[in-house]
This record gives sequence, C-alpha cells and structure tokens, in this order.
Amino acid sequence: MNLKDKIALLPTEPGCYLMRDAQDEVIYVGKAKNLKNRVKSYFTGAHNEKTTRLVQEIRDFNYVLTNSERESLILENNLIKQYLPKYNIRLVDDKTYPYIELTEEAHPRLQVVRQKEIKGRVFGPYPNVYAARETVRLLNRLYPFRKCDVMPKKACLYYHIGQCLAPCIHPKVEYQNTIKELTKFLKGDTKDVLVKLNQEMMEASEAMQFEKAIEYRDMINHIEATTEKQIINLNDFKDRDAISYAFSQDDISLAILVMRQGKIIDHHQVVFAYAGEVMDNVLSYLQQFYELQMPDELLFSERFSLEDIEPFFGKKAIIPKIGDKKKVVDLASKNADYDLEHHFMLYRHRDEKRQKALEDLSALVHTDVKVIDIYDNAQLFGTAPISACVVFKNDGFDKKSYRKYHLQTTTNDDYQAMKEVTYRRYQKMLVENHPFPDLILVDGGKGQLSAAKEVLDSLGLKIKIAGLKKNSKHTLEALVYENEVIPLLKQSELYKFLLKLSEEVHRFAITFHRETRKKKAASSILDDIKGLGEKRKKLLLSHFTSIEQIKQASVEELKSLGIPEAVANAMKEELL
Repeated sequence: MNLKDKIALLPTEPGCYLMRDAQDEVIYVGKAKNLKNRVKSYFTGAHNEKTTRLVQEIRDFNYVLTNSERESLILENNLIKQYLPKYNIRLVDDKTYPYIELTEEAHPRLQVVRQKEIKGRVFGPYPNVYAARETVRLLNRLYPFRKCDVMPKKACLYYHIGQCLAPCIHPKVEYQNTIKELTKFLKGDTKDVLVKLNQEMMEASEAMQFEKAIEYRDMINHIEATTEKQIINLNDFKDRDAISYAFSQDDISLAILVMRQGKIIDHHQVVFAYAGEVMDNVLSYLQQFYELQMPDELLFSERFSLEDIEPFFGKKAIIPKIGDKKKVVDLASKNADYDLEHHFMLYRHRDEKRQKALEDLSALVHTDVKVIDIYDNAQLFGTAPISACVVFKNDGFDKKSYRKYHLQTTTNDDYQAMKEVTYRRYQKMLVENHPFPDLILVDGGKGQLSAAKEVLDSLGLKIKIAGLKKNSKHTLEALVYENEVIPLLKQSELYKFLLKLSEEVHRFAITFHRETRKKKAASSILDDIKGLGEKRKKLLLSHFTSIEQIKQASVEELKSLGIPEAVANAMKEELL
C-alpha cells in the first residue's frame, strides 16, 4: 500500500480518519475540517516525539466523511470511545459532549448535562461546551422555565424580573406553548430570535454601546454554534445501521454506518469486484454480514427498493424519505460514492504509473514488454544452493507461475547457477511448447548476463535479457543491457518498477533458501540411501549411538538387524 498515493486522492471535506498499524489495529483517531491537508501533515515536516512514534507505526488509514466540522468532532469522540486507540489521550475516559436537557418534571427546568445524567428530553450533543452553556443562559432569559433546583416557599427574583412563572406560588402553570417554542428553537428554528438579537446589536452599536453590542454578537455566535444541525448522534438512543452502495462497471462500494444507542460509533466500508447483477451481489454480501446479528433497524438508501430488501430483512428494513434518518443514509451514500471514486482513482493512478514504467522499459530493450521472468540465486557458504524465478505479467505478479530450483551442478558459482536455472526452465518450455517471456531479468551484472545468454543461444532462443545491477550496499542502481550499463534515476517510475521486481524475487528466493536450509539442518546422511526408510533409520539409530558406529558395523551385523543385504551394501558404499 503506497500511502502517498492514497493521501494524494483524499477529499478536502470534513471527516474523521483512523490510523492503523501492521496488525490493522486502530492506533489513532482524529478529526479534520480538511481531511487531505490534515492527514498529509503527519507525513511532512518535523513532529514531537509522540507524533513521530505514531507515524512510524502507521501502515494504512481509512476515513469517514461527515457533513460539517461539528459532526466530525462528535464522530471523533464516538470512535475514540469505541476503539480506545493507544495514541489518543483526550476523550478516552467516560466523559461525553454535553446535552441541553428539558427535565421531565411538573415544572421543568432547562440545564446543561452529561449523558449519564440525562432523564428528560435532550438536545445535542454540543462539542462547544461554552456555547451550549451561554445558549442555556440566554434561553433561561427568554423562556420562563423554573430556575430553582429546590422549589422555594415564595417567589424569587427571577419571577420579579419576568424570567420565571413562579410555580412555587402559582402551581397550575401551563408550559406546553413554551416547550413548543423552545423545541423549535433547539431544532434550528432560530430566525425570530436571531433577527431580534441582530437588531439590538445594531442599535447598541449605533448608540456607541460597543460592549453591549459585543455581548449581542457573542450571543448570536453561541446560538449558531449550538443549533447547527448534526446527525452523528440522534437522541432516540436506538441501535441501527445506515446502508448504501455505489457501483461502476467493475466494482461495488458498500458503506455501512453503525449506530448504537443513537450514536454512530463505527463504520464498515468495502469495495469489491463483482460479476452479474449489482443488487444480487450487494444483497449476498449483506446477508453474510448480518448472518449472526442484526440491529433494531436497518436504514437503506433510496438506491435500494423495499421489494429487494424486505424478503431478506423483513420489517427491520426501512427506506426513510425525510428527516434525520434520511440524512444518515445520505451520509452513507456520500461515503460509498467517494470510496468508489477513490478506489478507481487510486488503482488507475497505479496502473498509469506501471504502464509508464513498462513503456520506458520496452523502449530500452526495443520490444513490447508484457511478461517478465526475474531470477535470483541464493546460497550460504555453498550450503543449500537454490535459484528462484518470479513472473510479472501485464496486470501484476503471477504467483501461480513462480518457480523454485534446487541447484544440482554447483554450490557457490553464481555464473554456473545462472546457466543451470536458465537451461532447466527454457529447455522445459521448449519441450512443452509453453509461451516464452518478453524479457528476462537476472539479479547481477555482465557476468550473470553472459552466462544466461550463452544458454539461450545454445537453445536457439532470442529472448531479450537484462541485468539488475546493485551497488556495494546491495541497492539497485542500474540496468545492464547488451553490455551497456544504464543508470536509473531513483525518482523515475522505471526505477520504482524495477526495484519492486527486484524486491519480490529477492523475498521469494530468501524465503525458499531459509526453508531449504532448515530442512538440510534437520536432515541426515542416511536420508540419501535408497531403500532406507523411516522405520529402518529408527531401527539403526536405536541400536547404534552415532553415525560413526554405523560406518564401522559389518554387513552381517546390519543384516542381523533386519536390513536387507543390498541396502546394507549400499550403506557401506555411501558411508565410506
């Protein structure tokens, strides 16, 4: 995964990002007004010690788009509490953003509370705690709700200044109209109040009462911050998932926003290739996803039809047309659309780079390169000599065509190793009439190339062949072709492509070599004697204490243990 390519295609919209380590664990959650700029900042410039350690561990990231910065703040809080990432210090306790509560009492009060204290009707949450408190202070001035925690025996000051209806002395107070107005206000219908405050701010400013004008301006800002709409947390506290998808000719992008107790706490986003009908593939995936457990509601976007989803999910399946639920599935659609576009752009970007590298390589070797065989040899002081071949085809590495070779004609001669593996592979291809590669790449310089070329000429093959020349630090630095050493620019797509080929064949060869050495270390000289199976070896090793004693034993002594004479004679010859 090339993180730079992925960052380059990030959206410039608000959202949350989740950094993941090599084990795919979420190690950091953050929010951003501009996802691209924020994520990019981690990989440029200097950082403090904590951020430096974080960046060193990042192997991948994913993100969830939101509609506003406020939504990203709330979602960040939810995601941190869900994943408890080790690099997040803030928000890992049980604290939440506050709500505005209208208590369920005969004479209700309006107050700012945390979720665990909530008992009445709530609005929020509000990331800007100060704005929420200031809004409640303003609302307590505008609406005559009860202000006292404990009901007094007589009317207090709030009654006398018109901010309370004094239920302490007038117990039959009616609050229904006031509650309706307050609910409209906290749901965003603030037009009348804001018009009035703007008018008072202008009047104060014209009268040069600037401190009072500033107070009105701050009130307006607090109201706008508090009543800005968000759909990350819904105050019905239900478990539901919001589901949408997008598709192209080749791929389907599926986005599921996971809402528990009314909060979006997680997401599941996947892009997969498909064949056949789009809806059949989407429903098949969702059936498997919800096979074990399903929430109370499944909210589907309007890209689905009830006829398709009800047979599988019954009455839990809903396609909302209006309201907050509709906005949640619209957000799922937004994420699905961008995931599909991002996936296409990312892989198109990679394809374009790879195609540019293949074109440059084709120009260098004067042939249209689509299939490449790449070789590397390995041995340790003559022990377990092997050779490995990996195959690249136009669309990537073809792992089914990889081949491993135990070398038989040499232990530590790299040139002879190159001759042997070249002969074995292409002589077999000739006999079996297999198609040949367009280009052969060998790990080495002119010597290895000459050795392989000699074998190809003897077989009458005209395959293009080049060498991957390394420097003293065993780092790729040049391509050797027709006795010419062609330096490679590290910034070029050709260098990056050839380096990828070199690293893959080296990885494959070293893995094979380690396996071979491990088997050699556990092997015995008796393993090579024909007719001496596991049972007879165990019999010998139970009677003799060492290989030296077996060497000194006579044929008659070996026969007395049940070893056939022919096998006993073979042992004596092999062990001499």
